[in-house]
Amino acid sequence: MTIADIGYGKQFEGWYDRVFQQDAATRAAVEALAGFHPDPAGGTLEFGVGTGRLALPLSRSIGRVTGVDSSQEMLAALEKKAHEGEVTAELGDIRTYRSDRRYGLVYCVCSTLALILDPEGQREAVARAAEHLRPGGRLVVETHNRPGIVALHEGRARTTMFVPYPEPNTGIEMHATLMMDNRIWQVSTVWFEADGTHRIGTETALLLTPDEVDAYAQDAGLLPEGHYSDWQRTEYAPAAGLFVASYSKPA
Repeated sequence: MTIADIGYGKQFEGWYDRVFQQDAATRAAVEALAGFHPDPAGGTLEFGVGTGRLALPLSRSIGRVTGVDSSQEMLAALEKKAHEGEVTAELGDIRTYRSDRRYGLVYCVCSTLALILDPEGQREAVARAAEHLRPGGRLVVETHNRPGIVALHEGRARTTMFVPYPEPNTGIEMHATLMMDNRIWQVSTVWFEADGTHRIGTETALLLTPDEVDAYAQDAGLLPEGHYSDWQRTEYAPAAGLFVASYSKPA
């Protein structure tokens, strides 16, 4: 079987976990996902599991997580950390992934949905997520918020940001460009290590709004529940850089 992969994992192979660390933000996401779960005994599925940054600690809280990803590089990194939790990893394209299993919670976070660069592909991914939900189950999506990203650019097509990390002499520099009527966002990330070395990766996203994800979910037979600006379920604000949206499958 051929798996369509955009090459994200190859871009960030070996340093993804340096950029996305087991920090307070990760812990907040894990706690929130556990709180969103309507029935941990009903199983959990992650679309875009990556290196298991969320799935591994979440599995220690609620039990085994099944994770799907199209990147062999990401799944290889996850396999090296398998002892840290209970995650069943599967190589697959979230737009076409199908199995006989149904879950109480399906989640697709860290802008995985936005990395699909056509609306029909995004719609298909949400439809596959909905198919894998049990009646009464919940879908949670986290992705970049188009109005917030546009506001971040302050009217400019291009902007540069630097984020220092707690570890001395480490941090990331991001060079971002908005294109196609502010729908496409391309970001080149430079990661600086304390020893003076650096790594570079580029990702491209089709930015979304909550209303667009709502439309995908409703087409898949799901009911919108709420939009939030963070994992603490703060009320959605257009200026937020990310949004979290939840949906339920009718019982």
